[in-house]
Amino acid sequence: MMNVLETVRISIRALKANKTRSALTMLGIVIGVMAVIIMFAVGNGANIEIAERFASLGTNILMVRPGTGRGPGSATRGTINTLVIGDAYAIAEHSSAVAYAAPVSYGNAQIVYGNANYPARVTGTTPDYFAVQDWELASGRVFTDQDVRGATKVCVVGQTILRELFGGQDPEGKVIRVKKVPMMIIGVLEELGESSRGDDQDNVIIVPVSTALRRIFSSPRPDSVAMISVKAVSENHLEIAQQQIENLLTVRHRIRPGEENDFTVRNLTQFIESAKSATNVMTMLLIAVAGVSLLVGGIGIMNIMLVSVTERTREIGIRMAIGAKRKDIQLQFLVEALILSMLGGITGIVLGIGGSWVISSGFGWTVLVSPDSIILSFGFSAFVGIFFGYYPAWKASLLSPIEALRHE
Repeated sequence: MMNVLETVRISIRALKANKTRSALTMLGIVIGVMAVIIMFAVGNGANIEIAERFASLGTNILMVRPGTGRGPGSATRGTINTLVIGDAYAIAEHSSAVAYAAPVSYGNAQIVYGNANYPARVTGTTPDYFAVQDWELASGRVFTDQDVRGATKVCVVGQTILRELFGGQDPEGKVIRVKKVPMMIIGVLEELGESSRGDDQDNVIIVPVSTALRRIFSSPRPDSVAMISVKAVSENHLEIAQQQIENLLTVRHRIRPGEENDFTVRNLTQFIESAKSATNVMTMLLIAVAGVSLLVGGIGIMNIMLVSVTERTREIGIRMAIGAKRKDIQLQFLVEALILSMLGGITGIVLGIGGSWVISSGFGWTVLVSPDSIILSFGFSAFVGIFFGYYPAWKASLLSPIEALRHE
């Protein structure tokens, strides 16, 4: 034990003798560890942000979208929307695990009021859409099923439209033009903020789906919709609801055995997992790049230790002459390399935590420094010190005492 402690003291004294060189040698390790911790923190934060944003939409939401099914001997489907308004009504009526189902058609349009105009997203749907999305009204009312049947020219607007066209004043009863179609505002949505993709959800006008298809978008198929938004009875009913929807649409769309479905049903949990998977892949790529810095730092340690062995050849010879064994020489240089890498690792951890805080404060990003990333980066830095320090230590231990003493 005393021998090891003495070796550590000798190693520290040797490193202090060349402070600048020791600091520069640690630089690669410091940068690598810092980068790994920051990348882990940003990646973890991104996953938290994704989960929170999707959770705000509800955990019992399903999305039914047109597919591109191709059956044996059949023509390719999916070149046009394969979902119709009737599919949504059928899902709501015949699926016991479904609470609400709303057909959705959407597009962009220039909205005009007086001399003001603003580009917005137009969503055509049914009253159930507000229940599916848990969207509350700040004022006014939503349109009714009768408005949908009659393709009435009424709409509900988001807070962005309220600010941009009306300066925050009450717009109820006012008439705006959507692609030259006059629409009367009957309600204003509560502020929603950004979506999981960073889109402004308040820059929206919601109209009856029949109005959107026949009057605004002039669709050649006035019953065809882009998707169906579904809310299950509860989160526990998601899988049952998904199976019921698939069975129902398979019958309604006359899909024969062996053919692919011309629709897809996905829940938000699957969207979350897909988004997290993409984020994790990107994080791993960035961490791999950061890991290169650790390897470069390890190579730097090996190079400097080899130089140190050459410079201290006479010292090695003197230590051997007074009784030091080869394992003592090897241990000394190995400990020096390990101390360099560990000091670099500790410094990198401190800078990594500090850098994560700066990113969170400066850019408003969600970051999470996990203990796993600290342990992993510090352990890897120690491994780098041992791995790249072994060869110089081994080379020093092979020096002949007589040849070493003759070295100038």
